[in-house]
Amino acid sequence: MSYATLPEETRYWARAGILDTIGVTVAGSREAAPRLAAEALDLHDGPALILGRRRRVDLLEAAVVNGTASHVLDFDDSSNTMGGHPSAILTGALLPLADMLGSPGSDVVAAYVAGFEVQSKIGLGVNFHHYSKGWHPTSTLGAFGAAAAASRLMGLDEAETAVALAIAASFASGLKANFGTMTKPLHVGHCVRNGLYAARLAAKGFTANAGSVFEHGQGFLDVFNGKSNYDMAPTLSTWARPYDLTSPGIAVKQYPCCGSTHPAIDATLAIFRAHRPDPARIARIDAAIHARRLTHVNRPHPQSPLDAKFSVQYVISRAIADGRVAVGDFHDGALEDDRIRALLPKVHMSAYNETGVGDFSADNHFGGHVTITMEDGSKLSARVEQPEGRTTANPMPQSRLRAKFALCVEGLLQDDRIGPIADMVEHLEALPDMGELTETIRNATLSD
Repeated sequence: MSYATLPEETRYWARAGILDTIGVTVAGSREAAPRLAAEALDLHDGPALILGRRRRVDLLEAAVVNGTASHVLDFDDSSNTMGGHPSAILTGALLPLADMLGSPGSDVVAAYVAGFEVQSKIGLGVNFHHYSKGWHPTSTLGAFGAAAAASRLMGLDEAETAVALAIAASFASGLKANFGTMTKPLHVGHCVRNGLYAARLAAKGFTANAGSVFEHGQGFLDVFNGKSNYDMAPTLSTWARPYDLTSPGIAVKQYPCCGSTHPAIDATLAIFRAHRPDPARIARIDAAIHARRLTHVNRPHPQSPLDAKFSVQYVISRAIADGRVAVGDFHDGALEDDRIRALLPKVHMSAYNETGVGDFSADNHFGGHVTITMEDGSKLSARVEQPEGRTTANPMPQSRLRAKFALCVEGLLQDDRIGPIADMVEHLEALPDMGELTETIRNATLSD
């Protein structure tokens, strides 16, 4: 695989994923989680830029801090196949590594695609059991994606790359029990750092059981999924036919919260736009999303702004009260809004499942419907098959991708540099050295 052999559609989505991730990383850079992660590392000066800051630090340190910042708002893209957040992992690994190596943009795009294919196609073999069991695939599978992308950008050969992936298997970790806390975005920083470290160890001649780390009776598949709970045949039979980045592709988020809540948000906003219901006159709100999604977002009493990102009740209430769900809805004080406190107990959640209950097809895990019952007994309803932007078949337009990027970096980067930076990413293959991009971002960063 090389940049020259990639379909242009695949290249486009790689650039889109990188642009989106840079935006959400800059937006998340001033949050507490990446700040505390940086303080705990005792940062050292080095070649790799911390996005949203003006400092360059050690490669692995930048990976932890940027990775954590990229996921702290839960505004980064998702992958249906992986069951997680692909671009936070890949961009988090490739930008600091490219800074160190002076890599051209075309090589970064190719490495991004390689890493995406690895983590998503492993996901095809282990999900949904892996996801439902409680692993956080962003981190457990992302370790392989980061190692593969780094190996590709570093020019490792086949044997070295196999060792890097084997090392990554021992680094893989991340539990969904920590959702709603700072540890969830730290999963990303942790696995990005580990994937890079695995590739660098392999390049030095480090050893690992590259021959059977997946298939071994005490290897990744049996330990993480359990015997008979995976099928790796589709992983290889569909390899690059098509690239998973091309189809089904990435899900670019419209809202800075868990993607499992987005179908309910879309349906609620459809009702808001059509009817503008008076929140004070709402008697009851009934909503349904897939059972697999509801498991970790059924939080009727969120206890913190981070916890609220995983509360479908909270985001439905926000959508009704404000007609939008925005970054500021997850900052300190937002949970104290009296309008939201009044709506939360009125939201009643249910689930549909693989039997197609709820008038959704059995294989649609991303549908949602909402019914608002007013005090006079009238009912307002809406449903969505899947959120806009969830796949490349239902894409977010390029203009909205750029608008989201501008929204994320507003107030953090100089206004007159936002457009040129987006232009650089959209023409990444023209950059002879990725350091030009990161230095442009650094110079545009407003003082922290």
